[in-house]
Amino acid sequence: MTTRRNFLKNTMMTTGGLAILPSFSNIFAASKANKAPHRFIFIRKSNGNLPKQFSLPSFSVQQKTMDQKKKPFEADLDKHELPKWLRALEPYKANMSILHGVSAEMSQGGHFSYSSCMGAFKCGRDVLTNIKRATIDFEIARMFPSPFGHVELSLTGNYSSFRKGIVSGYSASGPQQRNYCYADPMTAYNELFKSVTNPGAVNSENMLLDYLRDQETKNVKGLDGTERLKLSNHIESLQAVKRRNIEVAKMSGVIKKHLPTLDKIHENGGSNATTPQKQQGMTDVLIAALISGLTNVVTYTIDELSTPYRGLPGYEGDNISVHAIGHNESYGGNAPEDTRDTIKAGHIAQIEKIIKKLKAVPEGNGNMFDNTTIVYMPESGAGHHGPQNEMPMVIMSGDNTRLDINGRFIRLPFHGEEGHKTMGNWYTTLLNAWGNPMKHYGDLDLTMSRKKLPQLGSIKQIMG
Repeated sequence: MTTRRNFLKNTMMTTGGLAILPSFSNIFAASKANKAPHRFIFIRKSNGNLPKQFSLPSFSVQQKTMDQKKKPFEADLDKHELPKWLRALEPYKANMSILHGVSAEMSQGGHFSYSSCMGAFKCGRDVLTNIKRATIDFEIARMFPSPFGHVELSLTGNYSSFRKGIVSGYSASGPQQRNYCYADPMTAYNELFKSVTNPGAVNSENMLLDYLRDQETKNVKGLDGTERLKLSNHIESLQAVKRRNIEVAKMSGVIKKHLPTLDKIHENGGSNATTPQKQQGMTDVLIAALISGLTNVVTYTIDELSTPYRGLPGYEGDNISVHAIGHNESYGGNAPEDTRDTIKAGHIAQIEKIIKKLKAVPEGNGNMFDNTTIVYMPESGAGHHGPQNEMPMVIMSGDNTRLDINGRFIRLPFHGEEGHKTMGNWYTTLLNAWGNPMKHYGDLDLTMSRKKLPQLGSIKQIMG
């Protein structure tokens, strides 16, 4: 049975899902006033990040001992060699930080974190019911408004094939408001750039939106209370999509200039594309969306346990299961840790491309990368099943960053120790540094609470 609500829900998905954005007022005025917004790219990976793979090969004996014992210390990256999987970013070490020691015990552990690794709360499989707050990417997107607000890309699958189209995402615009995402490069291309590639479809869409608005405006008159509020929100969402379409149409000249060229292999969902080709296609779309100004915040799930890896360099004949690697499965005669490194090296190659492209675009007295932060992070802590007591990450920050973080390997005190910092502290740092003064983002850590250790606020030693 197709109810009015289901019809509206489906309409929101096919028109880009803007219904899940809670606020759209003044978005374009703010965007135009801020000529050089800061941009954030969150790249989520599966299977955790094994801490030892983030150690620097050239550590001194003392540093190596401190690292192995998980004691806090810092090192200058320019004096050290990077791990092999990270070396594509060697030319950009001055803009790199390896942040170690942050925990995520308040996040969902195990195979999938769902929305929790971006929202600092426990989530579980009942995703929608358990979403407690807007995820960090949406909070940041509100500080740097854009026509699309926030864009989510997700290269996931069912272990043997990839998802395609517009599907449920992992970010959230608010409590119990799960985002949508683009699951393949061509869908992302068609939806984000359709003001240029298919303006006739946009005009037809706007006519449909006007019709739906008129119909629902009539229906709302017979309602009151919660039902009236819900339907009124739907009506506003319909109008928000149309307003976005109108504003994006005005940007057609800029969008056309930066329109990416996707390989034909991505057509019809790209079922024959290799995993590296799909990652490359997503990266091309991501870059074009940022440069053209359609968004300032992108969250990209570059893989999850169900993402099949086909065509991985050195493993061309293998169909690699990320999940199996987490259980120490070997491929091509290589150790599971080596395969992990090869996968991560592919991720880093995409980050390198993003940096190169953004550096080539002038902005102010510098370039677009100067106003960009890239966070490469695991969704499940320090391994396949966690633990969540640490989640090493790589951060690439442009020269205009508001964090004192560039060029540093930073290991913070370990979980449960004095001075330890959590995912909530890290996200609070990002918000505080760029203008949101909230006291603390995310749930508190139970171990820290039991020990009566301070855990509110930002990470002071990396605040600029």
